[in-house]
Order: sequence, then structure tokens, then C-alpha cells
Amino acid sequence: MVHEFELPDVGEGLTEAEIVSWLVEPGDAVSEDQPVAEVETDKAVVEVPAPVNGSVRELLADPGEMVPVGDVIITFDTDEQSSSRGRPSADDGDGDPVQDERTEPDAAAAAGSDEPAAAGADPEPDSEPGADSAAADPTESAEAADAAEVGELDGRVFAAPSARRLARELGVDIGVVAGSGPGGRVTEADVSRAAENGQPAGATAGSEADAELTSATQRVDANGTTGGGAAETTTPNAAVDATADRERTLAAPATRKFAEEEGVDLDAVPTDETKDGEAFVSEEHVREYAEAQRRAQAADAETVAANSEASATDAGTATGATATAARGDVDAEGEGEGGDERLPYRGVRQTIGEQMERSKFTAPHVTHHDEVDVTRLVEARGRLKDRAEERGTKLTYMPFVFKAVVAGLREHPILNSQLDEEAEEIIVRGDYNIGVATATDDGLMVPVVEGADRKGMLELADEMRELIDAARDRSIARSDMQGGTFTVTNFGAIGGEYATPIINYPETAILGLGAIKDRPWVVDGEVEARKVMTLSLSIDHRVIDGADAAQFVNTVKEYLEEPELLLLE
Repeated sequence: MVHEFELPDVGEGLTEAEIVSWLVEPGDAVSEDQPVAEVETDKAVVEVPAPVNGSVRELLADPGEMVPVGDVIITFDTDEQSSSRGRPSADDGDGDPVQDERTEPDAAAAAGSDEPAAAGADPEPDSEPGADSAAADPTESAEAADAAEVGELDGRVFAAPSARRLARELGVDIGVVAGSGPGGRVTEADVSRAAENGQPAGATAGSEADAELTSATQRVDANGTTGGGAAETTTPNAAVDATADRERTLAAPATRKFAEEEGVDLDAVPTDETKDGEAFVSEEHVREYAEAQRRAQAADAETVAANSEASATDAGTATGATATAARGDVDAEGEGEGGDERLPYRGVRQTIGEQMERSKFTAPHVTHHDEVDVTRLVEARGRLKDRAEERGTKLTYMPFVFKAVVAGLREHPILNSQLDEEAEEIIVRGDYNIGVATATDDGLMVPVVEGADRKGMLELADEMRELIDAARDRSIARSDMQGGTFTVTNFGAIGGEYATPIINYPETAILGLGAIKDRPWVVDGEVEARKVMTLSLSIDHRVIDGADAAQFVNTVKEYLEEPELLLLE
């Protein structure tokens, strides 16, 4: 039977998510709980598991597409359907069927795959066991027709699921449509042109402009190996297909967004880099490929213009082509003359914006500023740093700050609170879950160290580092960014001194740390050069008074000035 899988709510209150990449293809055998897609939520990139055992029938969303929760994104042929349709399974010799080794000629096509039939299969469709029963099922006729288009080809057809659906709706044989997309991928525009013209799209394939694009997109690795046409390039550490579509490409979320803005298919971008055995594409790779495409398009436009002028049959065509060439021309930085750039406001960035807006316009912010002499803290950390490294821990100032903050919250618990507006109650939290604001390529995230009061200095340092790294590579779990009671943000790491941090709602306070700098400081009546750090505490003035904020900061200062006191915590 066919199992339709809807996009689940992979996070609290999630209404939509972006399909980052598919981890399977039509025709692939899958088992229950096997990851089939990477989905970007408002916090992180998570993997979506298969709900059943079977094979992938059809992918119903493109990478980069925003999909509402509850929409069907993938369909599966379950194992029950395979047996009911009379399709014999291969046998491994001991009587147990081998589900993933199909030998009938349309095994891949029947599941909606764009892969050719398995090697050694009978090339005659009429010889397929159970063909009559499959054809008799009217509910699968559309999918079977789409699969047949692909199965008739000698090679693989590169086309997005949306292009396949459009071809089926317009009655276009996608197998004979020449793709104009990256790597020869058939796009929806190609299908539409084919339907309008009554002939295969992409008639310029093989032209000098296309040849220039192919040449321009070839990459040469350190050993001088080039990738061209459909050939595969083997790098010193992995086999990477340099120009043809890959099944999977690794890239940072920022790179994926840049590729989407440039209209570039990551799987078609040449690369000689790998990560964890998979092809890896950087933003520079995408930029080079996009520029190569623009140069080829400009060259093609110039050729059209030149031919039109020579024949003098259509002066308007020449003018239009010249204008097109001018629009295609780009400067050395790859930017158009206008200089404007539009970035999508969605996903993590939109969630951050909405959270900031809610906090700023809900809680009346007041920021208390102060300075603290951390000379002894700097000395203590210097003495302990090497010992910590011997144990495999990188000791920063943050664990000391966390401990000082916990001490301050214990003495002034009102800062470890939330406001329940509906119940009209102030909730003073009994846990000390400290969040650390982290800058990432996708915006500000706040991993939370739970039970900071119960952990030692080195344990805090290790857990904090793991959470920060996970946030920056978008592998952090949503649960690791929830449940915070107080947040610390270290804007001093990039040189700032004072700020007015926005509270991480629904918390009621956030402490900002400025840079540690040498400053003149009065010690026992004498002016000395001391290590001084600035503090910026923002509070929700509905819950916390200015006096509470000042007293909390004074307590934190006391522990930072005399780090030995932290031994008592």
C-alpha cells in the first residue's frame, strides 16, 4: 500500500519548516526510523525519520521549499504492497527474501525512481511478473506514468519532483526534455517551454555558450585532475563527481541560503572537497559556479545579438539581446551594478526577530551598567589554564562568570524568575539553567546549561563548548535551547564594552559582559593599571526593581573580584 507521510511538528508550535536536503531518492529501500530528510526548524536542522519499512515512492517537496506542517512531503511503497502486486523478492540462498535487491525491469520505476532498471534486468516490460496487476490499479496510474517516462531512458533524468508533476499535468515526456538547469537538471521552466513549443526544451544544448559554461564550471584539484561532462573526478581523499548531479552534498546553512539566492543547485556545484566522506561545497564554490553561469549566459546573449545583427532580419532582436548581455555582465566581485541584495527573512532569522520584538515590546527594559576589577580572576585563570588543558578542557572566563551569576541569583532570586501574565503570578525558578548567547551564521542562538549550580568548573567549560559548537553547526537539539532561567551574553569577545542586551523572553534578566581591558584603577589610594571588565544587566522592570539589579551586580562583582570565593559555591 502507499503510505503518505506528512511533515511532522518537529518543534513546539512549529507551523512550517524548510526542506534542507533529501537523504533518499525515489526507489530507495528504507527502514522505519531511518532518516530520510533534513529539515530546518526555527532553531536547528533536524533529521526526519521514515515512519514505515518499504521503499521511497515520490518526493513531494524540493530542497529549499518552505512546507507547512501537515503537508505530505514524501510517499512510500510499503513492503506489503510489494508482495501484493506479485513482485517476487530476490533470495539470499537461505530462503529469506532480500528486500533491497530487485531484479525486475521496472523495480525502480514502480517506486517512482529516476534510476534506470537494475543491471541484468529483462529489458522487455512485458516480461515483468505481476505487470497486469500493477496496471489494474487505477490509483497508481499517474505515478506509474511518471515513472515510465524515466524508465524508458538509457541514462538518468535529473529533474525536481515539482518539474515531474508539472510534466505529468501538461502531458510532456520529461525523458526528452533537455534541461537548462545546473548539471542539466530539468526545471519547471523547461517543461513549460516544451509544452508551449510542442518540442523538447533547451534547443541550444551543445551550443558554444553551453560549451563555455561546461568549460567554466570544471574545477581542477591540487593534482591537476579535472571534472568534465559526466565524468567523475577522484580526489586524493574521496571520489567526487565534479560536474554531474551528486546524490548528496554537504554545505553550511549559510551556503545553502546563498545558493538558493543565486539560483544554484548545490548538487551540481563542482568541488574537490569532502567532509565525512561526502562532497562538501563552500560559499566560494557556489560563487564561482554562479559567476561561470552568468558569463556563459552573457556569452550566449552576445552570440545571439551578433547573429541577429549579421542577418539584419530583426533589429529589435539585436537590441534586446544586447540589453540581455549587458544585464548578464557582472563585475569582478560578482555583483550587479545596482548593488542591492535581498536576503530571505525566514527560518531562524525570522524566529530570532520575532522573539526580540516580543521581548522588547512586552517587557519594559532597564539596563544597569557597572565595572569590575578582574585582575585576580585573570591571574587565577592563567594559573589553572594549563592544568585544564592537560585534562582536555579549554578553560575560558565563562565558567567563572556562570558560578558568580549562580551565587548572585541565590542571594537575589527575583532575577531568576518569569512572569506568568495569564495567571498574574511571578514564578521564581528553583533551577539555575544558564543560557549563553551564541553568534552563529544564522543569527543569535542561546544554548542552555542546565543545573549550572551542580556542576564543577571544568564540567561547565566542556558542556558549554559542546553546546556552542552544536549551535554553530546547527546540530543542536531544540531541547538544549529551552528551559533557561537567566542568560549571559559576551559581546566583549568582539571588542565591545557596554550594550543594552535584550532579555531572552520569558526570562526577566540578561547579563552582558564587556571586553577585559587595562584601565587606571584606584587601589589603596594609589592608581594602578588593572584588568577591568564592564557589566551590562538588562532587567524586566515589571518584575525587578533597579535596586535589585544593582545589588545582584554587586554580588557578581564580589565573586569576580575574589575568585577564591567561588570555591565555597
